[in-house]
Amino acid sequence: MNRIVKRALVLAVTVAVGFVAVRTGYAEPAKPASKLGASIDGYRFEFPCKGVMPENPKDGATCASAVVTGDPKKTDNFKAEKIFEGEKGKRYKVTLRVRGIVEPMMYKDGKMDGDHFYIGGEPNNATYNIYKIGISSPPSHYFLNRQDKVGHKIFAIDYTKSIEIEGGATVTFTGDGQNGQMIANYPKLVVPDVEPAPKPFNGQFVQVNVVSVEEVK
Repeated sequence: MNRIVKRALVLAVTVAVGFVAVRTGYAEPAKPASKLGASIDGYRFEFPCKGVMPENPKDGATCASAVVTGDPKKTDNFKAEKIFEGEKGKRYKVTLRVRGIVEPMMYKDGKMDGDHFYIGGEPNNATYNIYKIGISSPPSHYFLNRQDKVGHKIFAIDYTKSIEIEGGATVTFTGDGQNGQMIANYPKLVVPDVEPAPKPFNGQFVQVNVVSVEEVK
């Protein structure tokens, strides 16, 4: 095979390979980045009651937590960790809508922000349900069911708050019933447009939805 023929073959193969690479590139486009806040949008804390909800619950009724798997003082709890989207080193203002049916809980050494949202601090009672969101960066945490007094009552929450989260940070949702018992949903409260609406939830829950995410400049 002479030199001219060899060069022609090499050129033909190079063009063909390049054509396949281009076609392959178009056939498999890069996947889009995850939407900011998608990992935490719609997270639900749930403390279901064991058994079936009575037709006519008594005022102030309690129930056993279905979360418990052993010692009620050690296993009436759960935790979920999510990695927040975005670029590391960038900070985002994340606006959350918090809705649910909860019992009251007291907290201390932090800061009140509205009727039920509490920034920082720690629990100030050893028997009522704790709903907590923790952020690894910037280090921070929030409680969702603050009231001045605990007691045998249950109430609906629906509020919006903004917090800051860095890209790539771990967001930890922690629920702790502390003792295996809770205030039942005896008034059969319902949060509109949140499952299982229009039916009442047999127990307590908090649903967290992301309203908006903006980069902090």
